[in-house]
Amino acid sequence: MNYLKILIALTLLTGQQALAQSRKPNIILILVDDMGYSDLGAYGSEIRTPHIDRLAREGLKLKEFYNNSICAPTRASLITGQYAHKAGIGYFDVNLGQPAYQGFLNRESLTFGEVLREAGYSTLLSGKWHVGKDSLSWPKQRGFDRFYGILGGGANYFDAGPLATGRPSPVTLLEDNLRIRPEPGSYYFTDEITRHAVQFLDEQQKEDRPFFLYLAYTAPHWPLQALPEDIARYRGRYDAGWDAIRKERLARQVQLGIISPEQAKAAAERDAEIPDWDNLTFEEKQLWKAKMEVYAAMLDRADQGIGTVLEKVRQLKKDDNTLVLFLSDNGAPAEDVAHWGNRAGRNTGPVGTAGSFEAQGKNWSYVSNTPFRSFKSFAYEGGIRTPFVAWFPGKIPAGRLERGTGHLIDIAPTLYEVAGAKYPLDFQGKRTNTLPGKSLTGLLFGSGGWNDQRPLFWEWAGNRAVRRGKWKLVSIYPSYQWELYDLDQDPGETRNVAQRNSNLVDELSLLYFQWAKENDVVDYDKIKPKQPLLPVPKKPATGSRNF
Repeated sequence: MNYLKILIALTLLTGQQALAQSRKPNIILILVDDMGYSDLGAYGSEIRTPHIDRLAREGLKLKEFYNNSICAPTRASLITGQYAHKAGIGYFDVNLGQPAYQGFLNRESLTFGEVLREAGYSTLLSGKWHVGKDSLSWPKQRGFDRFYGILGGGANYFDAGPLATGRPSPVTLLEDNLRIRPEPGSYYFTDEITRHAVQFLDEQQKEDRPFFLYLAYTAPHWPLQALPEDIARYRGRYDAGWDAIRKERLARQVQLGIISPEQAKAAAERDAEIPDWDNLTFEEKQLWKAKMEVYAAMLDRADQGIGTVLEKVRQLKKDDNTLVLFLSDNGAPAEDVAHWGNRAGRNTGPVGTAGSFEAQGKNWSYVSNTPFRSFKSFAYEGGIRTPFVAWFPGKIPAGRLERGTGHLIDIAPTLYEVAGAKYPLDFQGKRTNTLPGKSLTGLLFGSGGWNDQRPLFWEWAGNRAVRRGKWKLVSIYPSYQWELYDLDQDPGETRNVAQRNSNLVDELSLLYFQWAKENDVVDYDKIKPKQPLLPVPKKPATGSRNF
């Protein structure tokens, strides 16, 4: 009799535990690649992004959210909740001989796959990894139950062949731990990321536990390749050129409340290195407008994929208990990869086709990063500011636009609080790095507001910055001269006020160097590779708009 009571009690307890697990929210974290601040309709764009825009309309979007300016360091911070150097990826996924620059995630920095799996979640990843190429650092070895995607930074969208012409750079495409080699022309990579995400969700439906899906699209990262039906949607849309399109976006951003009319006026001045569209030849215009047509088509396709994933969640009747977060890994890029000499990508076909290796380039990225200055890899706002959208029906009030100055390091603590996950002091015999970020739950769910004045920090390849409140201190390699900007009055960073605020410059620079020491940041001149990842400016930036 006692045995029967014990059995019944255990059965009830197990059922209660399963019920508690099933009530935990599902989580979808969406990251796109090389997308600028203004490229979503919800942030002022003409590009069709109805599914992301719906999330913004029915949820929350932030004006001020920050990434790390370039792919791998952003992913290191996003996945671990650490500043990138502390996680081991202070430069890229290459080893520069220092722990902070080893090129793969260290074991002291736990991934959100590891933490959420311990909390009872299915952990799913479809897309781009880029935080470790060695098999011990692959997603399956760092907390993910399922993985489809690439290990490195980029790939052709129609095949998995080498990217560069002057050196072999094979793309490692995996399903779980198995390398796969699809036939060239048999797929479009954005669609494959979507398809595998849907497949993982279907399979996960059989499990009595919540899911965490990290959906990491490579779009709209170069090479510029898209499906013909998507390109056709944008034919002629960019004939007016970048000056006209930027003005359109600025006007929409004012209407949306993202910037003020005064800020729009200040941002309307063309960057000195961006040519006047009207001075281009007919042939130049044909090439440049084709680039933006394809770029728009690539982002459009990613949005379609996001819509497909969200529809699957609805069909599984899980949409009312699912948190969705969306952001970009860095600003739009300035690099022109098809024309880098012996480092160039293979470029054997028209823009948009499988043979193309063209990039959006500085001229159109100047539009994508509206209303800000500069590009991917730089510590100006155009390099580090990202759209941020959060959606959770019935939990996040609809239609909110908040300042919400946050950073990648805040996402992991947010997810752990939402999931009821405990971040351990020790894991698999290693003492873990503490989390430096703050949970955004008070901001997301409207329960505690957000008036954050803590300092935030950046360093990549000698580009440095610290922001505290409205003040931003920045220097761009190879210059070591600090510039100071009041982002409330001057988000475009057009007026360097360092000379008349020398005490503030000293105060913020001291905070930066303290942070750099705590995170094992090394002077870039002491560790820089013989061949830098990206070209460096020809001359130091000194507060002018040339870089």
